[in-house]
Amino acid sequence: MNGAHETAVLSPQIGWFLLAILGVLWVILGVLWGKKAKNMDGYMVAGRNVGLALGAATAMATWVTSNTTMLAPQFALELGVWGMLAYSTACFGLFLFAPMARRIRRLMPNGLTSGDFIRLRYGRPTWVVFLAISLTYSFAWLVTMAMAGGLLMNAVAGIPFAWGMTVILLVCVLYTLFGGLYAVIGTDFVQSIIILIGVVFVGAVIYQRIDFDVTYATVVAEQPAMLYVLLPAAIIAFFNNMLFGFGEVFHNNVWWSRAFAMRKGVPAKAYMLGGLFWLPIPIAVGYVALSSDVLGINLPRPDMLGPLAAAEVLGAAGAVVIFVVLFCSLASSIDSLLAATSDLLTEDIYRKAIHPSATEGNVRTASIAIIIGLGFLTWLTCMLNPGTLAQVLFASGPLVGSAIWPVAAGLFWRRSNPAGAFAAMVLGSACGLYAYFTIGWYSGALVGAAVSMVITLGAIVLAPRDFDWKSLNESNEELRRGTIR
Repeated sequence: MNGAHETAVLSPQIGWFLLAILGVLWVILGVLWGKKAKNMDGYMVAGRNVGLALGAATAMATWVTSNTTMLAPQFALELGVWGMLAYSTACFGLFLFAPMARRIRRLMPNGLTSGDFIRLRYGRPTWVVFLAISLTYSFAWLVTMAMAGGLLMNAVAGIPFAWGMTVILLVCVLYTLFGGLYAVIGTDFVQSIIILIGVVFVGAVIYQRIDFDVTYATVVAEQPAMLYVLLPAAIIAFFNNMLFGFGEVFHNNVWWSRAFAMRKGVPAKAYMLGGLFWLPIPIAVGYVALSSDVLGINLPRPDMLGPLAAAEVLGAAGAVVIFVVLFCSLASSIDSLLAATSDLLTEDIYRKAIHPSATEGNVRTASIAIIIGLGFLTWLTCMLNPGTLAQVLFASGPLVGSAIWPVAAGLFWRRSNPAGAFAAMVLGSACGLYAYFTIGWYSGALVGAAVSMVITLGAIVLAPRDFDWKSLNESNEELRRGTIR
């Protein structure tokens, strides 16, 4: 994984040049945007004044991850048409989070993290379980993004995996350090424009050069199972991925921090637009996988299919576009994860649990140290080669699936039971992990969400608990003191 890839379209010299230009550009943009962060409120939630254009752009750019361009083709390659459609269902996570974001902004005008909500809504035991789930998932997502960076740089330009992964991770750590969420959202806006233009260009060229009839005939002749609509594993994967997408968005501080950062009236519209812009992308790159036999690609590992197929069709000029688009998709997710995860660790663990009397200077110092630490741990894990992208990411599927119902019920149902939420997350995670290891990666989130649903709804029916919504609105003074309820 450290040598030059034999199918690389660009030379390593061109790859290093592009990597250097893009890296310097994003650091400069991050520093410029970060100057707006005058205090920790600006650093963590961008002053709570993000408008619709920036809000929709950051939602779309964050969701166009390397997984979109690498796992969607892998899904199609392994599970056929259902696999191609399965990954596209992740857009429903953004669609359903739209009304949730509106309610979050209304109920918690001073909120900072998703952990704030769980702590105030369900109490400390459930909060601890939630933090374990959220941090595990966020770290897994970070690792897959960094791994993908190394794989993509190697596949497209022959840059050794370790060096490509290290440079991309370092660039994101640097500009996130300088500007926090302001820098993340600002660079996301530029990255989203580049991604959309690049995807439209690549899609148009591929549509002209790959004959659909030839692709269909080849698949029918050589891999007819890819078109089999009743393939049990593929059908399970379809619903598993949909629920995994719900769990990813519903619980994760990446999306909550943006809801807190947007102006009132903006969150719902921003998440709907972000989902709509994202929806066609996994379908388009998934179609490329169905054409892999026609293209005759030498495929060393399934999660490399997307970039290698696009580079094969587009040639060197197109490979430059692919390189830039993929770099932007990686950076827009890594920076978001670094900022949101560091906020969760800083606020929920450092300030709320370890140092309640911390000054703003203490919190800023802790946040910087945490971002650097996250970057280093991510780099170290990637160097240990933990597995394919799907193996790393979907191992956390049972955990996030178990959080769907406690979060949704807690936001909309006054009588949601804290003990039920605790049990739903613990037992949902346990059962989902059992399914993951005994049935397959495509079942964990589905089982985790199903068990969690039964427990959450059962607890509401059998032991309803009344809740005062006003308790979610912590004052700025309470937030400053780190008071735990």
